Amino acid sequence: MPAMTDRAAPLGRRERNKLKVRSRLYDSALKLFTEKGYEATSVDEIAEAADVARGTFFNHFQRKEDLISAWGEQRRVRLRAGLSASGIEQQESLRAALERCMRILADINEEERDVTRSMLMAWVKAGRPMQEAPYAGEIFAEVVDAALERGELPADVNAYRVGCLLRDIYLGTLYRWSQAEERDARLELRTELHAACAIILDGILPAGRAEPAAVPC
Repeated sequence: MPAMTDRAAPLGRRERNKLKVRSRLYDSALKLFTEKGYEATSVDEIAEAADVARGTFFNHFQRKEDLISAWGEQRRVRLRAGLSASGIEQQESLRAALERCMRILADINEEERDVTRSMLMAWVKAGRPMQEAPYAGEIFAEVVDAALERGELPADVNAYRVGCLLRDIYLGTLYRWSQAEERDARLELRTELHAACAIILDGILPAGRAEPAAVPC
């Protein structure tokens, strides 16, 4: 019997070509959304920019709105990858872990501010904040739950509630940052997220209790 392996079988040429076309459509769409706006961009324009037939678009995305979902999924993948790469440890203090999360989120958004601004508006107008699971909140809740298990927080702290509150603060700060003029140096996303995070932590961490030593960033 052949030995089992965890390594995924390499993709065939057809699958690789499909992924390339999908990626080209996605990249072309985001470029057009950034230049023209989501609502002003048609499927025909996206297909033309990607150099494919209109029908090919629908082989990869059922609706233009599905590109918003793809954008959100890519950001979730990047967040998870960033957390894995940064090596957040179980013994890292709650403050250090949450600040690291906020820094990764800030980096993701600051690296492509124009795209974020355009897609965030489309995401909100499509009603996604109300429809989608609070993914970022769930990640924050995982970090808070680990702190509870370490005894770093009072036992009556609700990790999910704190996670959702941190998500609300993150999104509110992101909306404000995305709409600010680039010349407004007073509104730096990383600084604003860290400041907001500190306010929440000061409210839930026991007063006068020393935190575990932070892992150097």
